[in-house]
Amino acid sequence: MPPTDPRPGAGLTTSAVAAAAGYSVQQVRDLEALGTLPPASRAANGYRVFTRDHVRVLRAYRDLALAVGPVRARSALRDVRTLPGEEALALLSSLHVGLVRERQEALDARAALLAIREESFADPAPSNEDTMTITELAGAIGVRTSTLRFWEKEGLVVPERVEGRAGAARRYPLAAIREARITAALRAAGYRVPEVRDTMAALRGLYRSGDRLDTEGPLVALDERVGSIARRMSALLRAGAELAGLTRAVR
Repeated sequence: MPPTDPRPGAGLTTSAVAAAAGYSVQQVRDLEALGTLPPASRAANGYRVFTRDHVRVLRAYRDLALAVGPVRARSALRDVRTLPGEEALALLSSLHVGLVRERQEALDARAALLAIREESFADPAPSNEDTMTITELAGAIGVRTSTLRFWEKEGLVVPERVEGRAGAARRYPLAAIREARITAALRAAGYRVPEVRDTMAALRGLYRSGDRLDTEGPLVALDERVGSIARRMSALLRAGAELAGLTRAVR
């Protein structure tokens, strides 16, 4: 059953505000104790008295937690209550900017994977001339050589080792170059090292005939990520609509 709206102007008990916002009584108490919910006034008998504004904050918190996570949502709601109205609105706008950036990073990663896949179809059979040194590869994808060493340590990129006068040196064949490019794209899109490791593990062995890389799994994952970000954007818009009218009332 969806939450119901309390009567305008009516004082609400903890049970009533919980029912109106779709929370449990204990959740309401916890969110008030955390400072997420503005403190309720007290009746003569000591019981809490809430208002419609509390209901709106609770509803906003649900969507805000979906959009940016519960920890950041609690912090944002506390700031909304204490900042001047225009600064509170700027804070909410900054959350939208963050989601727009996440979406663009995911789209950039998707575009990079598509480009790599197309290249894999066009590439001739690999040869020794296709290899790169660590310095060459770092310069080609715009990272430090220490970053490539770290990726190797974490199992994200697997170079070959060749013996030379100065000892063993790293050599990156075509497969390792692709791994480095995919890793760079996913890291730029905000993927954590364990997530990239899982993706790279799934990719290895998924090369089609002619050394063509099957990127379907990662592309599906990125499409799902873009869809998830869109749902978070929608939730943030709902939270903003609730909070826009409260930036003066709850501070």
